[in-house]
Amino acid sequence: MKFDNRTLVLMAAAIVINIVVGQIVSWVKLPLFLDSIGTVLVGILVGPIAAAVVGTLANLIWGLLFDPVAAAFFPVALVIGLTAGILARYGWFSSLAKTIVAGVIICVISTIVSIPIVVYMFGGVTGSGTDFATAYMLAMGQNLIQSVAISNLVQNMGDKIITAVVAFLIASRLPRNLTSSLPFFAYSRT
Repeated sequence: MKFDNRTLVLMAAAIVINIVVGQIVSWVKLPLFLDSIGTVLVGILVGPIAAAVVGTLANLIWGLLFDPVAAAFFPVALVIGLTAGILARYGWFSSLAKTIVAGVIICVISTIVSIPIVVYMFGGVTGSGTDFATAYMLAMGQNLIQSVAISNLVQNMGDKIITAVVAFLIASRLPRNLTSSLPFFAYSRT
């Protein structure tokens, strides 16, 4: 797939958004990630391939520059981009209510992909806000996979809904002369 200059600039800006917002959230130690806003935005405006590239590159660059743990989660970012683009194609970002459901779908799919990474690469501890919930559930008798799955699903639910809504609001407020020629934006018009 060949991207025009406008799309490449949008993708570069989205990578920066992901890294900057994700790093700020990490420094502040919020119980969210918010590191996929740019990825979902590109999914809404351009489609799944561009969004997958944005998510992958953002996590790999972020991992090289600031946080090596982020690089390990590039498959999750890739899947978030693919899912957001596919959902955008089918009109799931055309209203606030649909966008919230899209956030839930992205949450479930990204959680499924992240569980093996958290469990097998990091032993259940990544330094994120879910570690406390995972430790609590382990202390209550759950096994590691169940503890990671439940704590990540709960944290990701809010994170991915907020991410989807913020990306939707940004996309819906961009000037029409900027978005009208982008391939997927027509599917998200309200």
